[in-house]
Amino acid sequence: MLAWRVHELGEPAEVLRLEEVPDPVPRAGQVLIEVEAAALNFPDVLLCRGGYQRRPRLPFTPGGEVAGRVVAVGDDVRLPVGERVLALPGAGFAERVIAPELAVFPLGDLALDWPEAAALPVAYQTAFAALHVRGGLREGETVLVHAAAGGVGSAAVQLAVAAGARVIATAGGKHKTDACLANGAAVAIDYHGSDIVESVRDATDGAGVDLIVDPVGGVVLETSLKCLAFEGRVVLVGFASGDIPEIPANRVLLKNISIVGLHWGLYATERPALLQEVHRQIVRLAAEDRIRPVLYGEFGWGELPALLQQLGDGKTWGKVIVRPDGHQ
Repeated sequence: MLAWRVHELGEPAEVLRLEEVPDPVPRAGQVLIEVEAAALNFPDVLLCRGGYQRRPRLPFTPGGEVAGRVVAVGDDVRLPVGERVLALPGAGFAERVIAPELAVFPLGDLALDWPEAAALPVAYQTAFAALHVRGGLREGETVLVHAAAGGVGSAAVQLAVAAGARVIATAGGKHKTDACLANGAAVAIDYHGSDIVESVRDATDGAGVDLIVDPVGGVVLETSLKCLAFEGRVVLVGFASGDIPEIPANRVLLKNISIVGLHWGLYATERPALLQEVHRQIVRLAAEDRIRPVLYGEFGWGELPALLQQLGDGKTWGKVIVRPDGHQ
């Protein structure tokens, strides 16, 4: 089978190579999946660069989420062969991938095509956990979503609206803020030309927001703290900016605010049943047509390195989907 592999660290467009590798064989508790579509994520960029918290041994295959069909299973696996599934394999940019059963999520009869399905697991599970598991979102609250045109951001906008919240979105450029408004945000702030703090104050009549979802980090966190209402909460999802901020502890006291982190992947080992429960909630919302993935586009397998580079350079929005040759 063919797989994209990294032999030396660097920019995705330079280091990814399409190679013939042996088909993987599932062991006990594992599932083998024929990939119909794979989604690109910022951690894939960081893996190529060597900047992710997990550094696999070279050579390796990146790729964090796929959609496809089960073609074989190891011992002690309940999923049947032929099942349509989503998966978080950790090496998804290949024609066939292995994933532990706990990281495989049945699609059932959910009426999504393969590209839309591939866009669900990472973005929507992460956003759902940020809003509900860590953020304690309540109906009627106001939520500020940073990088709201990206994969996690666009999912957070939809899920917050579905929960009865009012959403203020930030994004870079008019085409991205327009996309945020079309996705359900009540207000969209272009951080290239607007002061986020002042814009949030104007949009909330000076009250501030109740909850902030921040996948950017860096100086954005300090901005976020100035946007919070009394007893507001910030959920740190990641550091796409590349900068890990220092938290000014005095600001935590000023308005009785809370700053919490979300490492969604850690729940796979600490509370694995929660992954499946969150998946069921997402499938329910998708079946009710209350959420729908925002796709940057569907592309061929050979375009993957250039697309991953564009994602890393902040030139895409929504979810970028690639499909193996012959699966278009």
